Amino acid sequence: MSNPVCLIVGAGDYIGAAIARRFAAGGYTVCLGRRNGEKSAALVKEISDSGGQAHGFTLDAREETQIEERFSMIENEIGPLEVVISNPGGNVNFPIRETTERVFYKVWKMACLTGFLSGREAAKYMVPRNKGTILFTGATASIRGGSGFGAFASAKFALRGLAQSMARELGPQNIHVAHLIIDAGVDTAFVKERLEARGINRDELPEDTLMNPKSVGEAYWMLHNQTRDAWTHEMDLRPFAEKF
Repeated sequence: MSNPVCLIVGAGDYIGAAIARRFAAGGYTVCLGRRNGEKSAALVKEISDSGGQAHGFTLDAREETQIEERFSMIENEIGPLEVVISNPGGNVNFPIRETTERVFYKVWKMACLTGFLSGREAAKYMVPRNKGTILFTGATASIRGGSGFGAFASAKFALRGLAQSMARELGPQNIHVAHLIIDAGVDTAFVKERLEARGINRDELPEDTLMNPKSVGEAYWMLHNQTRDAWTHEMDLRPFAEKF
């Protein structure tokens, strides 16, 4: 009998990788989808060498046909999709006067359309089985806009609305849908570069000021394992030092 599958769409090197390690350790076959599938090779080997099962794929989550074909392939060749996590990025800053239609649409596709396509496709397979978890990665911009984040916040607000609507529709069918707000900096190379651009040395910050990707991965695992009499539909993650 095949292991249940956890598919991470937008399986980057930090949060995506941490989620993959946690679900693999929990006995799931992990499928990693990202635009350059070769970048997942090291993580696939790491998980396999540790006794887990992992597969890496090239997947452009903005393309409907690619999503449909990849979901079908996983179901037919690897195992039943029990967990689908939509985790693409798209965090960009553009002053509103410099935000072209092309930029706005590109950010919306990356930060919102990807979630719709993955969530819809997951529901197609999960609803007939009356079982599954669909998790969406949000951001601070999911709940409040900021200077220069008109495009990103618009997309993330929309993704949050999608998650809420899907939770109401699919919850009665035993599908747990939840939206996670990553409401602070995560300890990644991208955040380090942004801090340095502001004259802040990441290594001089107090301990636990930035979120450890491993800790974030544990939150996804916890949500998936909640009992359905007390499901969480939205979780706001932030370190102790973050100001509201």
